[in-house]
Amino acid sequence: MKYHIVQLGCQMNISDGERVQKVLDQLGFEVTDREEDANLLGVIACSVRQKGIDKVYSRIQKWNKWKNKKNLITFVTGCVLPADREKFLKTFDLVFPMSELPSLPDMIYQYGVVSPAGMQTLDKGLAEMEKPVLKTRNEAAFRVSEAQLPVDKKQILHPERGIEEFWHITPKYGSGFEAYIPIQNGCNKFCTYCAVPYTRGREVSRPSGEILNELHHLVENGYKSITLLGQNVNSYGLDKKGDEISFAQLLRMIGEYGNKSQKKFWLYFTSPHPRDMSDEVIEVISQYDCLAKQIHLPIQSGDDEMLVHMNRKHTVEQYRHIVSTIRRLIPQATLFTDIIVGFTGETDAQVENTRKAIAEFKYNMAYIAQYSPRPGAASSRWVDDIPKDEKKKRYHMLTDELMKHSFEYNKRLIGKTVDVLVRGHDRKAGFLSGLTEGKIIVRFPSDDESLIGEFVKVKLHSAATFSTEGEKVNAQASIPVN
Repeated sequence: MKYHIVQLGCQMNISDGERVQKVLDQLGFEVTDREEDANLLGVIACSVRQKGIDKVYSRIQKWNKWKNKKNLITFVTGCVLPADREKFLKTFDLVFPMSELPSLPDMIYQYGVVSPAGMQTLDKGLAEMEKPVLKTRNEAAFRVSEAQLPVDKKQILHPERGIEEFWHITPKYGSGFEAYIPIQNGCNKFCTYCAVPYTRGREVSRPSGEILNELHHLVENGYKSITLLGQNVNSYGLDKKGDEISFAQLLRMIGEYGNKSQKKFWLYFTSPHPRDMSDEVIEVISQYDCLAKQIHLPIQSGDDEMLVHMNRKHTVEQYRHIVSTIRRLIPQATLFTDIIVGFTGETDAQVENTRKAIAEFKYNMAYIAQYSPRPGAASSRWVDDIPKDEKKKRYHMLTDELMKHSFEYNKRLIGKTVDVLVRGHDRKAGFLSGLTEGKIIVRFPSDDESLIGEFVKVKLHSAATFSTEGEKVNAQASIPVN
C-alpha cells in the first residue's frame, strides 16, 4: 500500500511533512510520487494565502472522484483555519492539527483501514492487532485509548496542545545534507494580515535538550546545512522563563558544539521578528564560524503608519538599529527580508517608503508578496481596497529596486573564491549549483554528481541579478569568503 503527500507553504510545513512521512513509513506504507498509485492521500495545508487553500479544494475534489473506482483514504493537516476546517470535515476522511500526528496510526486503524504492517495479524481481529513499535530517540508512543477522530465540527482553539509529543517523532529527512529542526511553534504577535496564531496557536518552545540532541545527530551523520524553524524563533524560551534558555543562549551552545566538532556545518534560523531581535543574538552569531552569516529579518513595510496598521510592533528606526548592528558586527552577512505590498489602505507615499527601505538596507533577497486577505486574520474584516493591477505595479517597482542592490552585491564577488554547498544539477546543462554561506546561488561547470552534498570552492567570474557563476578550484589555492 502506498501514500502520497502534497506539501504546501513554508519551510515549517516541509519539516512537519517529514514527520508525517516517518509515521506512515513506520506503518509500512510506501511513498509514491504518483497520486494515482496511492491508497492514502494527504495534504499539509497552508492558510497564509487563499491560493494555497484553493489548491487543497482542487485536490480533494479530484481525489473524491477516484473513490468511485478504488478504495482510498484522505487526510488534511497543517495550517488550517477554523472556517476551512469546517469545510474540510465534509470532504476529507481525516482532519487533524499537526499536534495530533502521534494519533494518526490509531485514526487509520479506527477508520477501518489496515496498514501493511498489520496485515499479517489480520486474523487476530482489529482489537488484538499488533501495531508496529515506532522507534524514535524519544520513544513517542501511540495509544489507542487516546485516538481522536474528527467526529464533530467544533473549532480547535488550541492547536498547539500536544505539540511536544509531535516533536518526539523522528522525521524522515528529505535530504542527506540539509535538514530543518523545529524549535518553536505558534505565534503571539497577531499581525493583522496573518492567520498563524489561529492555525498553529500560541507560542510553545521545544525543550533545548531535544533540539541539541537532534542537531548533534544530524552533524555527526554528515548534515552540512541545518535550519532552526519557528514562526518567531527569537522569542524562543520566553514562554518558559526560568525553565528554558534564551534564543541567544541556544545559539551559543550550538556555536560551542561547532567549535568542538570536527565536522563543518552552517546553522541558519528562520524567521525572527524584529521586536525580539536582540544585540546579543547578533553578537553570538559573529563569534562562531558554524553560525551562518546570513540573516532573514522580515520588515513587511518601510512605513511606520503601515507597520502600526499591520500590528508589527516595531518601527523603521528600531529595524534600522538592528541592521546597523548586523553591519557593524557581521559586515560580511547577507540580509534577506519579507515584504507585503498592496496591504489594505496602502498609499503611494507608503509604498515609496518601502522602496526607500530596500534602497537603504540593500537586501540580497526579499520575498515580496502581493496582499490577499485570509479569513480569520484581523485584516479580513477590512476592505481589500488596492486593485490587483495596482498591486502588481507596486510589486514590480519594489522588485526592480531589489534587483539593483542584489546585482551590485553579486558583482562585488567577481574574482573571489567562495565556499559552496553543492545542492544539485543547475538548470543550465552541464552545470552544478549550490549556495554560499550567505545563500547566494553559485553555478559551475561539472557533471560530477559525487559533489552533491559536499563543500567545494569556486572562483567567481560573472554575476547575474540573483546568482553567480565560476569555476571549481583546488582547496589549497583558495581563500574562502562569505
